[in-house]
Amino acid sequence: MKTIKKLLMTAMATFMLPSFVSAQKMGHLQYDSLMQMMPESKQALEIAQGYLKDLEKQVASMKSEFDAKYQDYMSNEPTMSDLVKKTKQQELQDLNQRIEDFRTQAQQDYQKKTQELSAPIKAKAQKAVETVAKENGFKYVFDTSSGMVLFADPGENILTLVKKKLDSMPPAVLPTGNGGTPKGGGGTPKGIPKGGGIPGGGK
Repeated sequence: MKTIKKLLMTAMATFMLPSFVSAQKMGHLQYDSLMQMMPESKQALEIAQGYLKDLEKQVASMKSEFDAKYQDYMSNEPTMSDLVKKTKQQELQDLNQRIEDFRTQAQQDYQKKTQELSAPIKAKAQKAVETVAKENGFKYVFDTSSGMVLFADPGENILTLVKKKLDSMPPAVLPTGNGGTPKGGGGTPKGIPKGGGIPGGGK
């Protein structure tokens, strides 16, 4: 009796599943493309690039100081006493380490800055997606750029609808100020990596 009941329940579920799935309106879009369409992304990129340039200027200034002191040491080293020579060598090592420490901190600060700039933009985009989904009866909306979707009907791509919704929304409020310049520095500077994941800066 239990076996028959189980078979009947399985059969009912099998017949009901297609109807349930077909009743769920699903949509999809490329989230990264949506982010790149937003004017705030361009603004955030410009802010991030300005912040990066300030860090690079500081590294260049410290590197110039190191080069000048190194050249002075090499020029006068033959006539230096052992004490002066040892002192100059220690100064160069300390400055070199400060440059390296600064470069490491600058990389971390730049990444933090890009994340801070991206946060309000992502929040606005997410709100637009949720609003469009509710207004148009979508039960699911998938991000095809993340690689998490196995199948998506091209007819349900709602990128255009969400972009239209974004155009009617007020601009996202971006953080102000440069957040300060990191202190310290050391090591021969190797440059600060450009980029940093700001939307609109390319994949």
